[in-house]
Amino acid sequence: MRKKHLIVATVVALSASMMMQSCIGSFALFNKVKSWNEQVGDKFVNELVFVAMWILPVYELCLTADVLVLNSIEFWSGENPALAQTKVVDGKDAQYLVASNDDGYVITNMKTKQVTRFNFKAEDNSWWLENNGDEVKLFSYVDDNHVSILTRSGSYATVELSQQGVLAYQELVGLGGAAYALR
Repeated sequence: MRKKHLIVATVVALSASMMMQSCIGSFALFNKVKSWNEQVGDKFVNELVFVAMWILPVYELCLTADVLVLNSIEFWSGENPALAQTKVVDGKDAQYLVASNDDGYVITNMKTKQVTRFNFKAEDNSWWLENNGDEVKLFSYVDDNHVSILTRSGSYATVELSQQGVLAYQELVGLGGAAYALR
């Protein structure tokens, strides 16, 4: 009989704890990336970065990591590792160390020691992806109204920072209005 009371008490306690705390989580990693995108520039630059990060599946990977790993850690421990300046993220085949610095972000594969960087270069007002010493410019600001952004073919297109410019870029990379449907 005592064992039955213990089981009932445990079920009641767990049920009560679920009612007192949300298990949805804060989606900290996704929100950090989204917040970074919102401060990159005006709404047109933000939309271009959104489209580029959608093509590279940055948003999808961040959201998946939040849903499957980080929100669960936050629920059970009370702390979300994505809120730290340096954090370890478990991937499918390896762990990754993600650190932010003054120039951008450094992602290190803990298994292979491969390092990938997202760097901002103030001298030409651009964001670069660096992997094993090879760098690719993702986009740069041309002036207050234009950016030069990487296309799927590897060339750069100058896009006006307006709704028409964003739509033209989406057509250029083959998205059409699909990116708007995802928002």
